[in-house]
Amino acid sequence: MKSIVLLSSGLDSTVAFKEAYDKSDELLCVTFDYGQRARRKELEFAKTICERFKIKHIIVELPLYRTFRGALTGKEKLPEISASELDDADITLRTAEAVWVPARNVVFLSIGAALAENYRYDAIVTGFDKEEAATFPDNTPEFVKSFNEMLKSGTLTHPEIYAPLISMNKVDIVKRGLEIGAPLEWSWSCYQGGERPCGVCESCLRRARAFELAGAKDPLLERLG
Repeated sequence: MKSIVLLSSGLDSTVAFKEAYDKSDELLCVTFDYGQRARRKELEFAKTICERFKIKHIIVELPLYRTFRGALTGKEKLPEISASELDDADITLRTAEAVWVPARNVVFLSIGAALAENYRYDAIVTGFDKEEAATFPDNTPEFVKSFNEMLKSGTLTHPEIYAPLISMNKVDIVKRGLEIGAPLEWSWSCYQGGERPCGVCESCLRRARAFELAGAKDPLLERLG
């Protein structure tokens, strides 16, 4: 299998990368710069992962997104949430809407499909997972199935989306990442792009909870000291 990996360097995409690395004959990693708050860290970490595994890496810039509203690409304030609210559906649906980037995964997967078709790759690898799918409809099995159906008529070579974590929650992903040796010390989950994770955004809280429930220390925090 030859795979295009959509590598944001987040926890999910980093574990999905290692899954693809172990199962593919050839990889190409793609990271998107769409004006997101954490782009500097995401690009740095994705580049480091690819250098360490000797994988070709390209960065695709999407400047149009920098003009969009939202808490990740616009000037809106990031939503605040407590760890005890992570499973409150009403609250997390509102926070998901605040950080939603319009049609982001549709665009990312379409670019991945174009690259896969051009270079004759078989799969487009993503880190979609069960926990994210609870509030983000573009992470669901239904979304993957419908997109794969579209690729049958929208491409000549018919690459398919490969989402190895689609049935996992964050705890499962942490355990799987540790099991297969994913470079979690170079994964960046924080919505912010500071020198250290902020520790208080929803993404940081979900990551922290996952490592705690998995009974493991976060390799990123250990590396940062």
